[in-house]
Amino acid sequence: MPSNIQIDPNAPMYYNGVYHLFYQYNPKGSTMNNIVWAHSVSKDLINWINLEPAIYPSKPFDKYGTWSGSATILPGNKPIILYTGVVDANMTQVQNYAVPANLSDPYLREWIKPDNNPLIVPDISINKTQFRDPTTAWMGKDGHWRIIIGSLRKKRGLAIMYRSKDFMRWIKAKHPLHSTANTGNWECPDFFPVSLQGTNGLDTSYNGKNVKYVLKNSLPVTVFEYYTIGTYDAKQERYIPDNTSVDGWKGLRLDYGIFYASKSFYDPSKDRRIVWGWSYESDGVPYNENNKGWAGIQAIPRKVWLDFSGKQLVQWPIEELKTLRKQNVQLSNKKLDKGEKIEVKGITASQADVEVTFSFSSLDKAETFDPNWDDLYAQDVCAIKGSTIQGGLGPFGLATLASQNLEEYTPVFFRVIKAQEKYKVLMCSDATRSTTQHHNATRKSSFAGYVDVDLVDKKLSLRSLIDNSVVESFGAGGKICITSRAYPTLAIHDKAHLFAFNNGTEIITIETLDAWSMDTPQIN
Repeated sequence: MPSNIQIDPNAPMYYNGVYHLFYQYNPKGSTMNNIVWAHSVSKDLINWINLEPAIYPSKPFDKYGTWSGSATILPGNKPIILYTGVVDANMTQVQNYAVPANLSDPYLREWIKPDNNPLIVPDISINKTQFRDPTTAWMGKDGHWRIIIGSLRKKRGLAIMYRSKDFMRWIKAKHPLHSTANTGNWECPDFFPVSLQGTNGLDTSYNGKNVKYVLKNSLPVTVFEYYTIGTYDAKQERYIPDNTSVDGWKGLRLDYGIFYASKSFYDPSKDRRIVWGWSYESDGVPYNENNKGWAGIQAIPRKVWLDFSGKQLVQWPIEELKTLRKQNVQLSNKKLDKGEKIEVKGITASQADVEVTFSFSSLDKAETFDPNWDDLYAQDVCAIKGSTIQGGLGPFGLATLASQNLEEYTPVFFRVIKAQEKYKVLMCSDATRSTTQHHNATRKSSFAGYVDVDLVDKKLSLRSLIDNSVVESFGAGGKICITSRAYPTLAIHDKAHLFAFNNGTEIITIETLDAWSMDTPQIN
């Protein structure tokens, strides 16, 4: 039986008490062909019911592909999906819509693609083969709808804007909402407001005060996602990143690991914004996917909000995930000397949720930032230093999916580095020793980012969600997120172990550690 590939999350929404997730899916194999819109529904974002595909190639306007898109709830509580259709073998892309066949069906199983599609066709100024992934629409104060579509002009990424009075006839704006040189094509753009006051989410059409805006793009050149925080000038139809947001490859990422094509939505039931991302396979071994019967996963949905500094987003696993917690073990006030590790026993380490707070008495032993690292990405510094090379303050953290004797492990850890008058906190998730399996195509990468955190209390927190082949980690309360994929051959099932470790010269204290075995959700 062939494996099935699961990629971009599409059009997540909450409608009449039910969460809907659509996603790019090949029901016939592990390649990116035969893609349809798979459809799953849930009452709690944890337990899911799989339904028949909602959208699949069947019309002249999507005969060669039904690609990613978004959902919008129109006045009168009517959901509508916008998606990219591929119309020919030359990969010409247009924007289509679909609506539920029966609004009284609680699961909205059947979707109709009306014959007045496509709604948007690229004009001669647009690269018709790089024109995709329409966003959730928002309504301006003038009562007109707006969307953006990702595109490319030469090496400049574009967020092309369209406006409509009735959602059926769309007019391209005179200029993009935003564009950035030398970033390559923009895929799966996302544009939404975030509150300057508190952690609650905002509807995409919110146009009140005390807000910033987020523009996120997925860049296929790097296979990472970048975002900026800025302002939206509704009169000029321009998005302007703040001067504290780097607008390019060295900018902020939603996730510094294997996390791509994310899509967010506003959840009115709990007044929050949730972001969903795709974590692709990195073992690179086709027969493994056939053995597994699947390829690609959706990461845990995350609540997202603006940090109190106004300079970055914060993400945290949705609260419903706690319903899967089972056996619990706790540690407190455990000191870790140089080279020491402690095993966290009493849980299923292959499927666990771990929250830990580390503390240290002094910053004096923090190693000095090497000027040669100035032009390097954080992940390059992590690859140079690693989890075993002794530092002053760090590396310390968790060794996840570990075999008993550490032939295999995926460490998630911190290093504190002194740079001039400031301290940099490097957080890494390093899969280079995650498996003893040898294959040229297996990607065993170091992923890392710098955490913008105040060390006045000399504490760093870490939460890691571990699930057999994936480790999702949240540092400093969600200011940085890193998703790693691991394919151990020894540290599997009940042979997996979890350790807390310190490979720095400064003594580290585990102030508190809570770890839970995690139950398996129901997927019918």
